[in-house]
Amino acid sequence: MDFDQRQVTCANGETSHIWLEPPAMAPYTVARFRPHQCNPCPDRSACTRGTAARTVNFLPRPLHELQARNRTDQQDTQWKRLYATRSGVEGTICEFTNGHQARRSRYHGIRKTHVQHVLTGIAINIERLASRTTRHPHRSRSPTAFQQYLNARGMSWECWWRQGK
Repeated sequence: MDFDQRQVTCANGETSHIWLEPPAMAPYTVARFRPHQCNPCPDRSACTRGTAARTVNFLPRPLHELQARNRTDQQDTQWKRLYATRSGVEGTICEFTNGHQARRSRYHGIRKTHVQHVLTGIAINIERLASRTTRHPHRSRSPTAFQQYLNARGMSWECWWRQGK
């Protein structure tokens, strides 16, 4: 992408013929190639799935550079370590909202809602501590309808996906 020349160059060296910034797609910029550039191309299937020529949508220069910098930072081990912490927190939030129906409060008022959130957090901690003390931290799942069908007919089925292997 050449922001100064306002054109995009594909892997085979063809340059886009139009550069648009349509208000309906803000903040994205659109670069389009001509059909006579894309149709005879041997790499067309790797480039586009459509029947028309390729269209490239991308963010404006400052956001595009920020996105590229963030993607390179994500390959760093320190970033991955910090993100591992974040993913654990996101898992806790997901458990709080979905597992304990905490999207809506049972009560009116901030004080009672806060008490509900604190007690729900304590309940999550107790559940996690209780699951650590048992030999099997994850409860076994009941067989699916298809597995029950196979069992009823004496057919064997692989269950490695249920055992986490």
